[in-house]
Amino acid sequence: MSQYKELKERVYEANIELNNRGLVLYSFGNVSEIDRDKNVVAIKPSGVPYEKLKPNDVVIVDLENKPVEGELQPSSDTKTHTHLYRQYKGIGGVAHTHSTYATGWAQAAMSLPCYGTTHADYGNGEIPCTEFLEDFQINGDYEEETGVQISKTIGKRDPLSTPMILVAGHGPFSWGDSADNAVYHLVVLEQIAHMNYIAKNLNNEIKPLNQNLINKHFDRKHGVNAYYGQRK
Repeated sequence: MSQYKELKERVYEANIELNNRGLVLYSFGNVSEIDRDKNVVAIKPSGVPYEKLKPNDVVIVDLENKPVEGELQPSSDTKTHTHLYRQYKGIGGVAHTHSTYATGWAQAAMSLPCYGTTHADYGNGEIPCTEFLEDFQINGDYEEETGVQISKTIGKRDPLSTPMILVAGHGPFSWGDSADNAVYHLVVLEQIAHMNYIAKNLNNEIKPLNQNLINKHFDRKHGVNAYYGQRK
């Protein structure tokens, strides 16, 4: 029995959740999770349709993208995932899709302003969009450079305060403390992108929320004195 059985099953279930939520077509997406004790990452195999995916198909690689376990090739986006794990120690899972509304904003190379409190509950400010990759990045180590572009855009922000991003011309990525959490954030991102599209079309002069209101909604859910939900 594989020593990574539980990790692979979690990543399988997280990938299937993307499919269940209607965020993927065919094989258009991938989710991973890292085991920091073992320094390995479990990730969806490349090009395998979701309806054919099985837990044992999930591939294990190390943080330098070398195969550890699995007969299939890992996702073509693996280097983007591992870059984020190396860069941000608080990240435990990463997810990526080409979902309709979030990808639409990414293709327009537009960040998602915080127009409403739904957004503020999950992101303390705009959800940024990267700049387009330059030719040397595209012609070089493309997937690694995609990760570099993401971390460059995050800059000095706390990646966990807005755990989502749009890659210009490409699509959305998200992260969290687990594969499940990364998927959750990606589902939320698609909903925010959809609502922003509607709001922008209803009122082309719409402005972002007052930052004080954004902070209030974010902090009541994630802050030191958060009071949203049930206390343990």
